[in-house]
Amino acid sequence: MMSGQQYYTASVTMKVENLTKVYSSSTGRVVSLNDVSFSVNKGEFVSVVGPSGSGKSTLLNMLGALDRPTSGKVFLDGIDIFSLNDSQLATVRNDKLGFIFQSYNLINRTTVLKNVEFPGIIGGMSDADRKRRALKLLDFLGIKNKADFKPLNLSGGQQQRVAIARALMNDPKIILADEPTGNLDTKTGIDVFNLLTLLSREFKRTIIMVTHNPELAAATDRAIHIRDGSIEKDIINVERWAFFC
Repeated sequence: MMSGQQYYTASVTMKVENLTKVYSSSTGRVVSLNDVSFSVNKGEFVSVVGPSGSGKSTLLNMLGALDRPTSGKVFLDGIDIFSLNDSQLATVRNDKLGFIFQSYNLINRTTVLKNVEFPGIIGGMSDADRKRRALKLLDFLGIKNKADFKPLNLSGGQQQRVAIARALMNDPKIILADEPTGNLDTKTGIDVFNLLTLLSREFKRTIIMVTHNPELAAATDRAIHIRDGSIEKDIINVERWAFFC
């Protein structure tokens, strides 16, 4: 193992500089993130680990441009995303970022196919291209036969595969996964984790995954440990990094 601060060789796809988030509450000022800085390389699979309340989800919300920081910057392909207006930021989220959530966040009143197509609808993809790509992704993930089902009729593992397909719809550079195995049994969770690893290894997708699972974190290229809103340690798995390079 070695420090992530010491070992960047591939092209940087995301850079975080001095990211700070402060909330006001009835009990006073709450610092959720405190001067967090790191870079993530193209195709790298990074886990973010820490106890509840450590700032993991706040950090992921910042990386996904779902919330703005109190101070600090996040660069995506060299562009400070928080220098953009809300409309531009929404375009960045839809075009360059894919999201996977613990609770899947699928729309249960419509079909699996429409759920996967949704980012393409927002992005203005044609009906034919959108359907073709969605079906191709469902086929790749082994659930093309579920395209006309409603999400509630699927198992948890199948629903998470739908969420992965949706995240890939607009061919994003970075996939942000918030406890993607948290609602799954052990075997299904490992299957989902292996899919994310495949996306990183074979398709050079950058994955940033929040997890409470130390075994999964140890199996990623790198584990950033967060405590009390700050980076406690940033550890690279040398064996996996050698394969990554």
